[in-house]
Amino acid sequence: MLNKMWGFLIILGICIAAFNGRIGNISTAVIDSSREAVSLCITMLGIMSIWTGLMNIAKKAGIIDSLTRGMMPVLRFLFPGVPKGHKANEYIASNMISNMLGLGWAATPAGLNAMKELKELNGQKSIASADMCTFLIVNISSLQLIPVNIIAYRTQYGSVSPTDIIGMGLLATTVSTLAGVVFSVIARRLAKIRKHT
Repeated sequence: MLNKMWGFLIILGICIAAFNGRIGNISTAVIDSSREAVSLCITMLGIMSIWTGLMNIAKKAGIIDSLTRGMMPVLRFLFPGVPKGHKANEYIASNMISNMLGLGWAATPAGLNAMKELKELNGQKSIASADMCTFLIVNISSLQLIPVNIIAYRTQYGSVSPTDIIGMGLLATTVSTLAGVVFSVIARRLAKIRKHT
């Protein structure tokens, strides 16, 4: 569906440009956008490599395991259906830590593994468990201490002070994460009430 929408928008843009006599601007825009996309990808590749490498070093040094242990009270509160010491806890913690550092690309593999483990705990049912829903909400709301992606984009596009976004980014993601957690806790309690009535 999304591919059809994009295709329609591209064709519509070409038709409007041809109607207004600006068809030449399309060729210029395509070339400029392609060059900009490649440049941005190279910038992001460097930043991604550094942070992913640091995450791997942290994992091998035992820092991730220590952080996982430190996060256990939060994990127990958010995911009461996950047994203590289960592999899902490690994947969830790795995902949350990566997201806090603004490393969405590093968070994705851990998130997929966490969801796989949560699905096994759910008995491979086709309906998501409360823990699966909570994880999805926390992952999407994504509390970020350092929004690496946005800083990289701002640097790429010539921002004089690319790190100025940190304060507002922290505020926005804190609010979104708190809203997600509150919603998840309320939904879980309402489900328990319905189950007992």
